[in-house]
Amino acid sequence: MIDGQAPVEVFDEIDSTILEARRRAERGELGPSWLIAKRQTAGRGRRGRPWASLDGNLLATYLFTTDRPPAEIALLGFATGVAIAETIDSIIGAGSATLKWPNDVFVDGAKASGILLDSGSLPGGGAWVALAFGVNLAAAPENLDQDTISLRAILPPDAPAPEPLEFLAQLRPRLEAWSTRAQRDGFEPLRQAWLQRAHGLGREARIVQGENSIEGRIAGISARGELELDTETGRKLIAAGDVLLPKSAG
Repeated sequence: MIDGQAPVEVFDEIDSTILEARRRAERGELGPSWLIAKRQTAGRGRRGRPWASLDGNLLATYLFTTDRPPAEIALLGFATGVAIAETIDSIIGAGSATLKWPNDVFVDGAKASGILLDSGSLPGGGAWVALAFGVNLAAAPENLDQDTISLRAILPPDAPAPEPLEFLAQLRPRLEAWSTRAQRDGFEPLRQAWLQRAHGLGREARIVQGENSIEGRIAGISARGELELDTETGRKLIAAGDVLLPKSAG
């Protein structure tokens, strides 16, 4: 699903790269292409939340089409998380980045990156897909519902923060490799790679789903990418929701 030859288009300013991807898809411009913003005025995260857009960070959306089933497309989020974590590790040290279900990359117990997927059906079959993510390279947004961190805050004072396009260049072959492997070998190898970095594994958590919540201990992720949660009434599979960990869990 990831084309290693896809061109990169950079915007000095745009409302949102994922919104631009949807606009293009709806008028038949289907990529594959990378849309990169230096600044976004209306960035969007999961469930319509604002996506903070700070200078020097990577703000990216990859637009493409596929005939793969929706369940397989959804697994691209896991491939992206592993690829981003590997790229972060290559810059600040092996084992630095962890993965919080379903779509966050953490460093030192704080969010360094978030991932979002959007898609729509095509008249002739198949779907267009917009894979969006932000990586805090130079600065981290404040006043969010969880702690955040940037790579700039971790690197030595005399080491420059990675440039967005430089980080993307390092990320792309890793993302392509994991996407290709998942298509060839199924989800299991990717699932194992993700679990090796799982943030909060074995810890108590509260899963918020709209007005409802459920508490239990994080046991892993299923063969379909669901969160496995051990509760007082047995193991439950969570397909969607926000994972809240106690502060003492890091």
